[in-house]
Amino acid sequence: MTARSTSRLVRAWRLLRLALHILRALLTAAIVLPWSTPRLRIALTREWSRSLLKLLGVRLTIRGEALNESSHKVMVVANHVSWLDIYLLNTAWPARFVSKAEVRSWPVLGWLAEVTGTLFLERGKRRDTARINNAIATALSQGDCVAFFPEGTTTDGTHLRPFLASLLQPAIDAEAELRPVALRYLNADGGINTRAAYYDDMSMLDSLRNILAQREIRAELHFLAPIACASKTRRELARQSEAAISSALNLASPHRTPETPGGLPAAGQ
Repeated sequence: MTARSTSRLVRAWRLLRLALHILRALLTAAIVLPWSTPRLRIALTREWSRSLLKLLGVRLTIRGEALNESSHKVMVVANHVSWLDIYLLNTAWPARFVSKAEVRSWPVLGWLAEVTGTLFLERGKRRDTARINNAIATALSQGDCVAFFPEGTTTDGTHLRPFLASLLQPAIDAEAELRPVALRYLNADGGINTRAAYYDDMSMLDSLRNILAQREIRAELHFLAPIACASKTRRELARQSEAAISSALNLASPHRTPETPGGLPAAGQ
């Protein structure tokens, strides 16, 4: 069963509210953030992300022990399905994200990502990976939480791609805590909602249309058990976090076969 569709009037109303919400973010980023304390910045980011999800009809459920104000020197790794993923994670607890450099050129959202501390990576350039690893190491040493998507790209939510290990070295060097997070989008009947995904050659506009057209999108974040990074290789950490997330979602991955078809664990798992 697919998600029920909204009327044109509802879609237009949501789009107007989204435009106003983004305008509010621009004003806040330009006027308030430069003078805000870290605590206020976190509060503003959480509240804005939570409001964004609400106006888009996304109902978020958080399972497990999410990050909080006592979380320091933590690296979060999650599977990647949609541009909404960042706002799911920011609603739970904001982190500094590592993102592909193309995001910086996105209208409005690219600038917002930059002013909120996103680290941009030129994919395919080994020298830039070293630069980003140095930036991540600095952020972790300062006690920041850093988040990225080790698949390196998005999927439609029905499977995982291999987790890349290249950005995990700073967590080892800093002896940070690695927190795998499993995320997914569901229809009202509990099936995987592929219309919430942003993947392959889909344009941002098409993705936004798909999201605005749905009455409700159920989203789940599952914070899994932390993984100690000390005395481990980055490849070991990539495999451990990939296994933890694929197990939580019961999704096929290059290194595991799901126990049941469909990639849907029992309720509450």
